[in-house]
Amino acid sequence: MDGDILYTIGDLARRTGLTVRTIRFYSDAGVVPPTDRTDAGYRLYDLTAMARLELVRTLRELGVDLTTVQRVLERELTVAEVAAAHAEALDRQIQTLRLRRAVMRAVAKRGSSPEEMELMHKLAKLSDEERKRIITDFLDEVYEGVDADPEFAAKLRSGMPELPDDPSPEQVDAWVELAELVQDAGFKARIRQMLEYQAAHPAKPSQAVIDLVEVTSTRVKAAQDEGIAPQDPEARPVVDALAAAYASAYGETDDADFRTVLLERMEIGNDRRAERYWQLLATINGWNTQVPTLTPYFEWFIAALRAHA
Repeated sequence: MDGDILYTIGDLARRTGLTVRTIRFYSDAGVVPPTDRTDAGYRLYDLTAMARLELVRTLRELGVDLTTVQRVLERELTVAEVAAAHAEALDRQIQTLRLRRAVMRAVAKRGSSPEEMELMHKLAKLSDEERKRIITDFLDEVYEGVDADPEFAAKLRSGMPELPDDPSPEQVDAWVELAELVQDAGFKARIRQMLEYQAAHPAKPSQAVIDLVEVTSTRVKAAQDEGIAPQDPEARPVVDALAAAYASAYGETDDADFRTVLLERMEIGNDRRAERYWQLLATINGWNTQVPTLTPYFEWFIAALRAHA
């Protein structure tokens, strides 16, 4: 019967495709001990040993360490338990490899220096909790001691970076830029100035005030398309129309005092970096609705308002 046949280590090597040296190593380690020995002391193996060797090879090819293989063979662990643990480990390895791939593609796109590449890798491999902590620390610092609008504060704190398991180079790039931005002292000072001004001049924006964003961008874009610079005389009608719209929305009278206050509010509230903050979050989180670039329109209006005040 086949079950009674004993094979030499050379026979086993030919049948399994493993080298004699590998089988001898497993035999010496006690993982696949010989079934018997010849009178001359040569090892012999039966079909059970061959099946055991095949299992060892499969587990080792899947990355299972020899100690765990031994525990499986001795029934201390089931194959299912080992498979589940290694599947989880492979998931982590795949996630790491995907992240490295995204970082390398972002580095290639940016033409990064070795120092920047190292920074990108360190920032990208942070956990979700660590990424959120960077943003939370930024918000805690800029809000410290400021009695700002709680709704606006809640909106800021609700926007947390959630880098996916398989990020694109653009998402890695956006996360690195965001992490650098919120740690920039100038940006933090600017956001704090905005919050302090908002706290000193509390106001619940009406729909009319919200609509001013579209009104301003539409009117200014039309002026820019005509080649009108903020200092040009042709800019005055645009300024007058917009100032009147703002005064109406805020329930004020469009006079010199109102325009002074409006200019101050616009100068403090308009910053490309603040807009960029939300654009980067949208890219990182894969939001379907992207944040439009509107600050250039408001910069034009601020310059025109200052020139024709």
